Amino acid sequence: MKVLAVCGSPRKGGNSDILTDEVLRGAAEAGAETEKIYLQNIALSPCMACYGCRGKGRCVQPDDGDTVLEKMIASDAIVLSSPVYFYSISAQMKMMIDRTLPRYMEIRNKEFIFILTAAASKNEIERALEPLYGFIDCLPGSHVRAIILGDGVYQKGDVKNTKSMKEAHKVGENIYA
Repeated sequence: MKVLAVCGSPRKGGNSDILTDEVLRGAAEAGAETEKIYLQNIALSPCMACYGCRGKGRCVQPDDGDTVLEKMIASDAIVLSSPVYFYSISAQMKMMIDRTLPRYMEIRNKEFIFILTAAASKNEIERALEPLYGFIDCLPGSHVRAIILGDGVYQKGDVKNTKSMKEAHKVGENIYA
């Protein structure tokens, strides 16, 4: 099984990144092949809505968007992690979602794990799930396997001593279940 993590945080080593690592650690221990992409560290431009991708299967922009899309298509499970800013996912995550347009229908039959972190409460964080659910609703046969919410965490590393860490590891360990 191939598990791809797409990290939408601009802070490497931040709370959503730490939980992502824990899911991947559990998945690797269970025998899965894992990979992580930091959206902040790649060249990715926003969709221009030019529809130059129609019929071509790739974006006209010369950046790393098509590479991320190809890896998503080739994966069995996809972790989407993001900090929550103003009750939504990060701009980096939303941009990546929009850039799947050339081949989003090929991201089919995938299992998704959502990881969201914020200083806010779980009820407030849940508001940021809507754009992620909207994305999954467009992907044939795909579904959400798990949602991990790291609430009440603000500073880098705050999530380390929370139940979310154990939950993240367990989700990874049970990737084949």
